[in-house]
Amino acid sequence: MAAHWHVLGAGAIGCLFATALARSGCTATLLLRERCGKSSRSVLVQRDGAITEVHTPVSATGDSGPITHLLVTTKAYDVRGAVGAVAHRLNSDTRLLLLVNGMGLIEELHNDFPNLDIYNSTTTEGAYRIAPLHICHAGTGLTRIGKPGQTRPALWFDQWSRAMSSCVWDANIDSALWLKLAINCAINPLTAVHGCRNGDLARRPELAMEVCRLCDEIAAISRAAGYMSTAAGLEQAVTDVIAGTANNRSSMLQDVQNRHRTEIDYITGYLLAVARRHGIEAPHNKSLFERVHKLEP
Repeated sequence: MAAHWHVLGAGAIGCLFATALARSGCTATLLLRERCGKSSRSVLVQRDGAITEVHTPVSATGDSGPITHLLVTTKAYDVRGAVGAVAHRLNSDTRLLLLVNGMGLIEELHNDFPNLDIYNSTTTEGAYRIAPLHICHAGTGLTRIGKPGQTRPALWFDQWSRAMSSCVWDANIDSALWLKLAINCAINPLTAVHGCRNGDLARRPELAMEVCRLCDEIAAISRAAGYMSTAAGLEQAVTDVIAGTANNRSSMLQDVQNRHRTEIDYITGYLLAVARRHGIEAPHNKSLFERVHKLEP
């Protein structure tokens, strides 16, 4: 029997994966903060000029009924509160899958909910919100799912491999998450502080030099933490992402421009915590961390 997935976070990524799971034969319910008086809502997915309407079940976080499989796609700083809002519906059999920027959240969730079975994931799928429950699927990417120490896919993983065009079980998911974190640390805070698109980090010599300084620090921290491949290839990986996303505004820049809180605590903040554990100074990353916080409301 296909698993019933509940999705916390009805933004672009949450709606994208909820509709993909639904089309693959799973039941996927969007969890909303408030009761809307309806048992389902239409989610519009725009792709290559065409719009697909997917009727999606909805449930309020305060409703009753157990949740067996929970996908969390909120902002990093909202994860603990969002999971707490449905804690009365979770039990030791619940499988929780995190699809969130940054690192450090599994440790926080294990402190709050020690019996939860937690998995992690990262994706390069591109999506953005046009309006509430109306998204644009801007580009197909690769989704990696895994759990530290678990080499074989979870029993429910085949549902995801059917739902997404490119989805793999990653026995080294921590390495994939660290690489994404390292790249984000080198790009997102700089774009937020300078109010620029990703491509400007290569076009403007003073910013390109700053990227190099950040990469040197991040590579040293990566080596100390045991992520040797990330350390060896970081500068090239960052260069490739900047080139491939030259016209993009990073999510951190968008948060600053919209006067929203950023996810800096779970990106550069997590990197700096690892640096402190290994006795490594990272002044350029620390300066950016402080400057981004000053831009937040």
